[in-house]
Amino acid sequence: MSDMRTLEIPITGMDCAECTQHVQRAIASLPGVIQVDVFLSSEKAIVQLDSGRVKVPDIRTAVTRAGYSVPQADAKTTAARSSLGSFSRRIFTVLGLVFGAVILLVVAGEWLGLLDNLTAFIPFPVGLALVLIGGTPIFLNVVRAALKRQVIAHTLMSIGALAALVVGEWTTALVVVFFMQISSYTERLTTNGARRAVKDLTALAPQTARIEQDGEERDVPIADVRVGDMVVVRPGEKIPVDGEVISGQAVVDQSTVTGESMPVEVIIGSRIFAATLVQQGSCKIRTRAVGTESTFGRVIKLVEEAEAHRADVQQFADKFSAWYLPVVAGIAGLTFLISRNPLATAAVLLVACSCSIAIATPIAMLASIGAGAKRGILIKGGKYLEALAKADVLLIDKTGTLTLGRPQVTDVVALVLTENEILTLAASSERYSEHPLAEAVRSAARERGLALAEVTEFESLAGMGVRARVNGAVITVGRISMLEGVDLPPKAQSLEDEGKTVLFVSSNGELIGLIAAADTLRGEVPAALAKTRELGLRTIELLTGDNERSATAVSLKLGIAHRANLLPQDKIRIVKEYQAQGHVVVMVGDGINDAPALAQANVGIAMGTVGTEIAIEAAHIALMREDWSLVPQVMVTARRTLRVVKSNLGFAAAYNVIGLTLAAFGFLPPILAAALQSLPDLGILGNSARLLKDKML
Repeated sequence: MSDMRTLEIPITGMDCAECTQHVQRAIASLPGVIQVDVFLSSEKAIVQLDSGRVKVPDIRTAVTRAGYSVPQADAKTTAARSSLGSFSRRIFTVLGLVFGAVILLVVAGEWLGLLDNLTAFIPFPVGLALVLIGGTPIFLNVVRAALKRQVIAHTLMSIGALAALVVGEWTTALVVVFFMQISSYTERLTTNGARRAVKDLTALAPQTARIEQDGEERDVPIADVRVGDMVVVRPGEKIPVDGEVISGQAVVDQSTVTGESMPVEVIIGSRIFAATLVQQGSCKIRTRAVGTESTFGRVIKLVEEAEAHRADVQQFADKFSAWYLPVVAGIAGLTFLISRNPLATAAVLLVACSCSIAIATPIAMLASIGAGAKRGILIKGGKYLEALAKADVLLIDKTGTLTLGRPQVTDVVALVLTENEILTLAASSERYSEHPLAEAVRSAARERGLALAEVTEFESLAGMGVRARVNGAVITVGRISMLEGVDLPPKAQSLEDEGKTVLFVSSNGELIGLIAAADTLRGEVPAALAKTRELGLRTIELLTGDNERSATAVSLKLGIAHRANLLPQDKIRIVKEYQAQGHVVVMVGDGINDAPALAQANVGIAMGTVGTEIAIEAAHIALMREDWSLVPQVMVTARRTLRVVKSNLGFAAAYNVIGLTLAAFGFLPPILAAALQSLPDLGILGNSARLLKDKML
């Protein structure tokens, strides 16, 4: 009987995109492995497997044979190893700098002819020993890869070093080894830049929590906190869990989750999220989710796993890397056959840089995904950024997406008395009602600072409204059918034509005023839609399950087309219709009732998904706060990212073509070819780093 499981396997030793491909192939070759995704940024593999056919030790063995390792250690041991590794890297960096300075002096001296006599006194075996001492770790990796019929980036440079030794140029071989070390360091630098977004996010999560049990407080590791535990948080502390405030009040900076810079005030009953910061006050929280199950934990998980959704350009780069190195080897062979120049042949092998092609896309994608996460924009993968950059149709849900999702008072019409007096009587009558329209009326009264009167004889009439005695008068608020012999006033008709719900307020049977309420547009929507039009999205359409009258009112305000009275399956059908016509469709919804259409679209964007697991899972891009200005922002980010990717690929391709040509014709000596081999990686890193800058619209 099969037992399907999904495991996270930590992997160390991966420094470049090729490394992930080697690890992925090694694990995928095991019988019982269904699917495997290897992530360079988070240094792990997520493996779907049949545990009856393959075990973790089997995976560890496969990874080890591929030249990498699966650590077996607890958190303290891992931290100790990390500290030791960091110290070792510093030592080797110092030694490398000294070694490099010596080598550069040798190179300069050789070019200037100053060290000819000195190198003549150094026996070739001594030079060979220096090459082997400096290059053994890299050479061993190349040999291990060759035994598995794999070609890695250092394969060509190692062959180039060997070629230099064959022709007696041990100084050239030594310089090649030095620049191979520089290349490895550059790859690590580039990779660490990509990982930094994930590491910065992870570092924001508290590692301990203060829980209250039996009237006593104690600090415990976050792993020991359970759902239902009472967590106490004081000023200046980070909240360790998702939960509900049960006592106290505080001002909380939620920017780590929502990206919103303005702090919010939380009181009893407020939802609160892990990794947010209490700036003022203190509170006690009943735990709802901890660790990876919290909203912040899901954010980190999505950012980590975004690599799995590779863009088309990234898949092209992966395939290109697979055949690029054999082609370079072929060019080197032709160079030798035609020119009989071993130094030119060595230079061809040394100047080729496959890693620059491999990292051109993922580095840029990860930079954008990490920067977006810090602004409250969760992007599930590079392919969605690429699709968004090419989008030409925008479909939008109405309720909860374009609108606030709750009614608000828009008009108060006084037929008798004043507007404030009408609103006071209506809000007082509605004070015990739980209807959303009642809350809208009470909220309008609060905004105007009106004091509510005492109410007696309150009665709620289902589907009609409320009746109450206020200051001795019988006040009714609701449908016109609650009043006898009263015709619909022209003003009420015009308000209803605007898609608003009208409440009729009467006193002792006499109509004294009208209150209109509607689900109002978000304030930033018109400007945000104008920005999307500037980006070239000319087809913008409102899709709503609401009635035709309400849909018309909203679409007229925004100047967009609309379709009303739609069911979820109707929205999916419309998305498919556009896709069948060759359009790239973006769907923006609230992430719950729009989940099917969000999934069907080329890019589904869920609005205001903080704390909503369904929304985060349904959409391809999740906006953690209800701010429409994020929609054009993420579109701009997608287009910037694609431009950077294309420029990365163009730069890498041009570099390799020019370098290979110069080397093949003997214009590029091996020493210079080795020195220039690391430049594309640095160029791509610098170009991609521009995406980390927060360019707001």
